[in-house]
Amino acid sequence: MEMKRVLLKLSGEALAGPKKTGFDEDTVREVAGQVKLSVEAGVQVGIVIGGGNFWRGRTSEAIDRTKADQIGMLATIMNCIYVSEIFRTEGMKTEIFTPFACGAMTKLFSKDSANACFKEGKVVFFAGGTGHPYFSTDTGIALRAIEMEADCILLAKAIDGVYDSDPKVNPAAKKYDRISIQEVIDKQLAVVDLTASIMCMEHKMPMAVFSLNEKDGIANAMQGKINGTIVTA
Repeated sequence: MEMKRVLLKLSGEALAGPKKTGFDEDTVREVAGQVKLSVEAGVQVGIVIGGGNFWRGRTSEAIDRTKADQIGMLATIMNCIYVSEIFRTEGMKTEIFTPFACGAMTKLFSKDSANACFKEGKVVFFAGGTGHPYFSTDTGIALRAIEMEADCILLAKAIDGVYDSDPKVNPAAKKYDRISIQEVIDKQLAVVDLTASIMCMEHKMPMAVFSLNEKDGIANAMQGKINGTIVTA
């Protein structure tokens, strides 16, 4: 699979490392080093980060779902600002886009502006989700990948691929090397949420799922070497 432009999804929890909350700088620097190898090889890289290291959605009936989702959007912006700065200290140029104005901290998203940044060799961070409640960062990355005409969505997860059941519960769970998005939907395998799955299926956007903990996993995936599961469209 040739990769000229990819969108990488990182979980907030993964960036927290062993601490489970906040940031683990060593983990983020490891990610930065792998992304830098790909950027230097000419791959255009966009990144979406979840907010789970700060906020896990609606945690109380006292909080309105819309407000809870807004807190989550802000968590993803904090993550992107932090990770972007670590990337800069590792020698990369970056830009952060959000779907709503955030003062001077980010730029308001437009496809033309993001394309210009890709052409300049910048790593482009898409923060703030879709800008609307009831949509996850899964949907956010599906939207941006389709809009930016990416070759693939790369999902760096705590698990090393897509299984037919939870391998933590079922030791005999079968890992798929390749599976269609239609099968993922039919079997409710929850690679990404249903809205994102349907968007990827309709717009023929493939995904690759691999372990964030695998040595050079991100760098390999960006070179088309997927040691996980390819989800075909």
